[in-house]
Amino acid sequence: MGHPLLLVQLLVILLASRALSWCLRWLGQPPVIGEMIAGLMLGPMVFGALAPEWQASLFPKESLGALTSLSTLGLVLFMMVVGAELRLPGGFRKQLGTAGWIGGLAVLLPMALGLGATPWLYDDFAPQGVGFWPFATFMATAGAITALPVMARILKDRKLTHSMPGRLAIAAAALADALAWLMLAFVVALISAHGNWAPFWRTAAGLVVLLAVAFGLLRPLCNYLLRRHAPDGKPDRAVLAFLLIGAFACAAVTEWLNLHAVFGAFVFGLCLPRDDRLLKALVERIEYVAIVALLPVFFVLSGLSTTANLFNDSAGLALVIVLGVAIAGKLLGGTAGARISGLGWRDSFAVGSLMNARGMMELIVMKVGLDAGVIDQRMFTLLLIMAIVTTMMTTPMVLYFTKGQPLDDAVPERLVVKH
Repeated sequence: MGHPLLLVQLLVILLASRALSWCLRWLGQPPVIGEMIAGLMLGPMVFGALAPEWQASLFPKESLGALTSLSTLGLVLFMMVVGAELRLPGGFRKQLGTAGWIGGLAVLLPMALGLGATPWLYDDFAPQGVGFWPFATFMATAGAITALPVMARILKDRKLTHSMPGRLAIAAAALADALAWLMLAFVVALISAHGNWAPFWRTAAGLVVLLAVAFGLLRPLCNYLLRRHAPDGKPDRAVLAFLLIGAFACAAVTEWLNLHAVFGAFVFGLCLPRDDRLLKALVERIEYVAIVALLPVFFVLSGLSTTANLFNDSAGLALVIVLGVAIAGKLLGGTAGARISGLGWRDSFAVGSLMNARGMMELIVMKVGLDAGVIDQRMFTLLLIMAIVTTMMTTPMVLYFTKGQPLDDAVPERLVVKH
């Protein structure tokens, strides 16, 4: 396909994404919801069902290679900034015990429920040749994801970032997502082994080496370059080029290790210094382009990966199971962790509601699973619907549990870890 079709595709994608994000903003939803729904609507379930010939002409299979490349570029840039943006809230050491309870239960409960529900899903929805445990472990991991960037944006928009539920939820989500991403790396390595454990151990060893190089070599090198050439925290073109080279190199390594490129980009972002001035520069120069121009392509490709051949009795039951496991696991797990730590019921439910946000991080996990062959288009579609529903629930639930009452601004004294 020539460039004119690619430009038309980008035009349609951006117009649909911006229009739906603008409409849903009036319902108090974050922009990512509009972009996710835009991807779903441009896929076979809506556009393909209403105008199949037009949809096939706009997104022919032979043209998807260019969109996939743009999507991967957007994911790599976004995940680098997510890694650089990851910050533990002030007083994290004092909140570690509480965040550990919340994050731990918000991962373990949905994982346990996901494993328990897998026998009802495996026979009908596991791809041919995929074993029970790789499929079950992926379903457990998919339910355990919390979208830290979406949660942070919701808290910022509602001026709840510095509230006690907000600070605890961010700290807990950081711990929960670290564990969930490790589990996802394990699942992808496991499925790529195809019964031969040698590739798995190669992947595991390669990941350890990458982490050692990133934090032992790249981190001090980045610190030196930024001190020498960007003392004001604003990298010039040469330093910015080095940062991009580092992100692309780490992404290429994890892709070569049969993990997804997003892992390497995230690791490189983590090894960057925690400098707010650098983060601001990365957001302005990289994240804006990635979010506005490239990530909507990822959402549309996700929508194109769905299938309209889904709606039957088993699919309806499967959707109920997936939604029930996802919502109950996160909401009850996060709430229970907060209650065990001594928070009141209102703040506990606010924390549990925040942990239920999934957004784009869930879509990244789903795409990794689809690319690895551990799920098919039908389960991908069900998980996409789950991601949209659970993320849309977050804002109204948080507003309900925080409305009209003063929020505590500190963790209860008995929860503070003494050092």
